[in-house]
Amino acid sequence: MKTKTDARKLDQATQAHLRKMVVQAVHNGMSQTDAARTYSVSLRAISRWMKQLREGGLRALRAGKRGRRPGSGHLTHTQAVRMRKLIIERMPDQLALPFYLWTRESVAQLIELEYGIKVSKWTAGRYLKAWGMSAQKPVRRAYERKDAEIERWLNEDYPQIAKEAKQEGATIYWGDEMGLRSDHVSGTSFALKGETPVVRATGKRFSCNMISAITNRGELSFMVFEGTFTNATFIEFMKRMIKQATRKIYLIVDGHPVHRSVAARKFAAENADRLRLIRLPGYCPELNPDELLNQDVKTNALGKSRPANKQEMIRHIRSHLHRRQKEPHVIRNLFKEKHVRYAA
Repeated sequence: MKTKTDARKLDQATQAHLRKMVVQAVHNGMSQTDAARTYSVSLRAISRWMKQLREGGLRALRAGKRGRRPGSGHLTHTQAVRMRKLIIERMPDQLALPFYLWTRESVAQLIELEYGIKVSKWTAGRYLKAWGMSAQKPVRRAYERKDAEIERWLNEDYPQIAKEAKQEGATIYWGDEMGLRSDHVSGTSFALKGETPVVRATGKRFSCNMISAITNRGELSFMVFEGTFTNATFIEFMKRMIKQATRKIYLIVDGHPVHRSVAARKFAAENADRLRLIRLPGYCPELNPDELLNQDVKTNALGKSRPANKQEMIRHIRSHLHRRQKEPHVIRNLFKEKHVRYAA
């Protein structure tokens, strides 16, 4: 079987001679199909050569210079180091690029903008791999967060809180609340390729809420409730914690309006010998270990069940949390996640 000629393996003079023979044959009346068969080249190549002939004559078929096109090429070591630093430290919008995330396309555009070097998205992808980067789901961070406050919390505030808790013989709890909906789905399901799996569930939507608090020793307190999160709900939860605790409680929570309310602060002041209410810096949920318990509940209690009504959903959640109370090692393991390891 006769195979097509791979012109890339021919020297430039032979390539030019082959092009001229083919276009001359077509010009003399041979069809492009017959020329492709006779000279063992592709129809696509012949079509391109004929276009070059029409636009530039035989001169256009001469051997040209090999190598990269002007404006393309490899980054130098210094340029590559700078590109890597920019991608690690900045996001595209901070560099006036019309992208929200770092993709191969946005990296290629950054290289062209900075150095006038045009690279394909595949080349940009190879650079990213060589720079030790991979495509990952980003974590959202609020514009309003104050990095200086967070740095102070990690290096000064929390170490001092931990020291004072030890002096008082108190237990540090990390608290948070969240809403749960019946239509939440998590995880993946195997199915035939091209056929998206369908999850059967009631069309009626219902919800409930939960508030919880955990310690790095594996202790867990929780309360599942209906309705909105109010001052009365938060105070009732703190009352339960005080009643069950044998030592003073340091309760660390976020800046939710209920946590900052006059009623909550008044309750904490009235029970100062048993309870101290502490607030995290704003807009940094990743620093609260209890957020990981929330994710555990969404994934393993709600996401893997299909409750038919609100009462059944509440039972599932309470059952899961009761089980977690008997598994302190699971709660302790939450504190191994890198963002909350400082609280372990």
